[in-house]
Amino acid sequence: MAKTIVVKQIGSPIRRPADQRATLVGLGLNKMNRTRELEDTPSVRGMVNKISHLVEIIEERD
Repeated sequence: MAKTIVVKQIGSPIRRPADQRATLVGLGLNKMNRTRELEDTPSVRGMVNKISHLVEIIEERD
C-alpha cells in the first residue's frame, strides 16, 4: 500500500500571493482547519514545503 500523509490547513490564504493560494487548492484545501489525506509523493511534499507556514502534517501513515 502507498504511504500517505494527513495535512491540515492552519493558516488563512487571505493576503497571500496567488501561487500560494493555488498550491492550497491543488492540495484540496481552501478553508481553515480542513484536513486531507494525500499520497506521500515528492510532488506533494514539495507543495507542502512551499506553503509550510499555512499547513501542518498531522500524521504519516504506511
